[in-house]
Amino acid sequence: MGYNCFTSYDSFIHYPRMKKINLAITGCMGRMGQQIIKSAKLDKNFKLVTITENRIIKKKIGGIKPSLNTAQAFKNVNLIIDFTVPKCTLEVLKIAAKLKKRVVIGTTGFSKKDDNLIKKYAKKIPVLRAGNMSLGINLLMYLTEIASKSLGNNFLSKVFEIHHKHKKDHPSGTALMLGKGIAVGKSKNFYKMIGKKYLNKKSFPYGKKINFNSIRKGEVIGQHEVTFSSGKEIITLNHEAFDRALYSEGAFLAAKWLMNKKPGLYSMRDVLNFK
Repeated sequence: MGYNCFTSYDSFIHYPRMKKINLAITGCMGRMGQQIIKSAKLDKNFKLVTITENRIIKKKIGGIKPSLNTAQAFKNVNLIIDFTVPKCTLEVLKIAAKLKKRVVIGTTGFSKKDDNLIKKYAKKIPVLRAGNMSLGINLLMYLTEIASKSLGNNFLSKVFEIHHKHKKDHPSGTALMLGKGIAVGKSKNFYKMIGKKYLNKKSFPYGKKINFNSIRKGEVIGQHEVTFSSGKEIITLNHEAFDRALYSEGAFLAAKWLMNKKPGLYSMRDVLNFK
């Protein structure tokens, strides 16, 4: 599946004209934090008001001095974009819920307990959560559900992914999204379908449950592959990302869409209107 990452996502969604969105970006020292700050400077729909980190940073970034995640830091923003780690995300959500601020979450690696906490906060404020903000990946998940449902139980499946050597969690949030797509297609509980999780294996087996294999090497932005096999034929769905701006563009699309929504937990599927 190919996708031109330089195409503007705005061409896919139509939304009413709005005032500039006062934006906060958490994890400003991280790879995605840096990318979102860079992209925010180029998007006229946003005014970057606050950037935060979980430790004191004395130097300015993009002309703004980083703050800690506090109520004061988020007081004057309309929306927070969070690509950090689960512990930080939950801290941000707790503050955002008190201040009634919208939150776009791109963080991955949440536990089932974390998932329940996110749902709890989403009852108070609009929250959009996506393991991957890419249009292509969300289309891939949609196609994965369709394939899983169509192929039925005669086909076994597995998920493969590659990311840069700095990525800590495995499987990636996107790989888990795709695994969930397989489970949804079969109308089964995803958590009960999770099989073995391999790291840096040259090959890995299919199973009655969904097995995952994660490769961590170099500076790879992201490759994902879902494979279905009957033993007589193999069907493969895949996606490769070449530019991290792809994710920040998706996050901004999600942010603009979320501005008109009531409290609730949303996904990129809602933004892109994939039924």
